[in-house]
Amino acid sequence: MDASKKKDLQKIACKVRMGVIEGTYNAKSGHPGGSLSISDTLTYLYYSKMNVDPKDPDNADRDRLVLSKGHTAPALYSVLAQKGYFSVEELKSLRHIGALLQGHPCIHIPGVDMSSGSLGQGISAACGMALAGKISGKSYNVYTILGDGEIEEGQVWEAAMFAAHYKLGNLVAVVDNNGLQIDGPVTEVCSPEPITDKFAAFGWHVITMDAHDFDSIEAAFDEASSVTDKPVAIIQKSVKGKGVSFMENQVGWHGTAPNKEQYDQAMSELNAQLKELED
Repeated sequence: MDASKKKDLQKIACKVRMGVIEGTYNAKSGHPGGSLSISDTLTYLYYSKMNVDPKDPDNADRDRLVLSKGHTAPALYSVLAQKGYFSVEELKSLRHIGALLQGHPCIHIPGVDMSSGSLGQGISAACGMALAGKISGKSYNVYTILGDGEIEEGQVWEAAMFAAHYKLGNLVAVVDNNGLQIDGPVTEVCSPEPITDKFAAFGWHVITMDAHDFDSIEAAFDEASSVTDKPVAIIQKSVKGKGVSFMENQVGWHGTAPNKEQYDQAMSELNAQLKELED
């Protein structure tokens, strides 16, 4: 990836993180930690990989994204707002009664392809979308993002078996391996390790990547695009709370929103990062 493109993506990702903080602060609830850990990946997908158009969000030939770990909707909403599906101002009404943006993705929101949030179910919906595309001869790809705590759900592995059996080469599942879930480290709650070996055993092509390095992200998705005969699992090593110093690698930012002092600090840090990228 050339330096100019990388810097552009880094700036967008920084703005996406600001949207996460803006939304959860105004909602006084939400899940900023896991939203921040997937902000770079979502930025890359919507700005460099997926065939999508905010002016035609229901195009039958568009690529699809299912946020299986639906509690991190603030990140999805933020990237959709940056992309132009709806106003960035909408982020301030996150989780408010009657507002467009609710606590988990809802399919009536422009750009949202699947209502999700009941952990383990999103990947099953993604499998259905991918199979439908394959049967109908469509060229679209389906991407789904799961949490590493989420893959403790048995339904995930039923879907993994299904995807491999039907050779869904148009399906890419990204596992956000930030190592933390609401009850603590995933390895202590109910360890899903070794994640790569398990997906490989289920017949998937497995790739690992650094979730905060756009060169690594691009290489991973380029490799995924070259695989057409089986589903692809990208295991991304990430940092929960990435970009906000006091949130990084802290389990407590799962279901907890920043207060005014924390909001000010987080936005100050992100603004400083953005300014550095723009200089």
